[in-house]
Amino acid sequence: MKNRFLSIAGAVALGLILLLSLYTVRQTEQVIITQFGRPIGDPITEPGLHFKLPFVQQVNRIDKRYLAWDGPMVEMSTKDKTYIQVDTFARWRITDPMQYFLRLRDERSAQSRLEDILGSETRTAVARHELIEVVRTDKLRKPLQDESTALLAGVGALGVLRPIQHGRTEIEKNIFEAAAPKLAEFGIELLDIRIKRLNYNPEVLERIYQRMISERLQIAQRFRSEGEGEAARIHGNKDRDINEIESTAYKRVQEIRGEADAKATEIYAGAYNQNSQSADFYRFTKSMDTYRKIIGGEATVVLSTNSDLFSLLKRIEPKGR
Repeated sequence: MKNRFLSIAGAVALGLILLLSLYTVRQTEQVIITQFGRPIGDPITEPGLHFKLPFVQQVNRIDKRYLAWDGPMVEMSTKDKTYIQVDTFARWRITDPMQYFLRLRDERSAQSRLEDILGSETRTAVARHELIEVVRTDKLRKPLQDESTALLAGVGALGVLRPIQHGRTEIEKNIFEAAAPKLAEFGIELLDIRIKRLNYNPEVLERIYQRMISERLQIAQRFRSEGEGEAARIHGNKDRDINEIESTAYKRVQEIRGEADAKATEIYAGAYNQNSQSADFYRFTKSMDTYRKIIGGEATVVLSTNSDLFSLLKRIEPKGR
């Protein structure tokens, strides 16, 4: 009975030792074996079932996938002394697990180191550039046709984006190039880093709003001035056209009147030049018309005795003779 118990105990102990000696490496991880806290052998990167010394050696699992780093919103100053809040994120992976384990040990320490290096490089890059360069994606961006306002800060004329030397994409590239070698010392490969969001400092935000309102008012005033100028041009063209039409009409009226007077004179001449009696009658009627126009009830007329008009008056005999 005692031998049977010892056999069972031995089998259990052997099974336990065997169980503690076996471990599994997944496809998403890599393993470093440590003995009394010190790494033993090369990192194990192949997935499958592996062996280790029980109780003495320990399995340290390191992630092999792409990992994320989401930095905190940090306030920093640009080259033109504008304080902004910058939110960044990055993607990274562990390419040298032994170096990573010796320098950092775990992902928590890695995240802290990423925050120190990436945050510092981001702050340095932003401080080297003006706000408009951080805001705009690249230096080749052009405003839209209906984009009549100045955008954000660092603008020139209204509706015109000031030329810049760098854009946000190039700034992110500079951050990447500066941070990647420093992270490589920890066995980390930096895959990408991006600026996720930019916010103005609350103390600067009100001033920015006032600046935008002022720019909108300038644009509105420009539109009003252009409208008033266009209205003045239209009114001027209208007055010119009216004067031209009236002048042409007046000219035509005078031409018609002249033609009518000439035609009437021609008719009169044809009628009264048929014989001498007709001519005398014409002269008489015209003289009467002239008298009717110049002699009124209280009119005083001074005529020479040789005047043609006076010749008819000389023939008038006073009443009572």
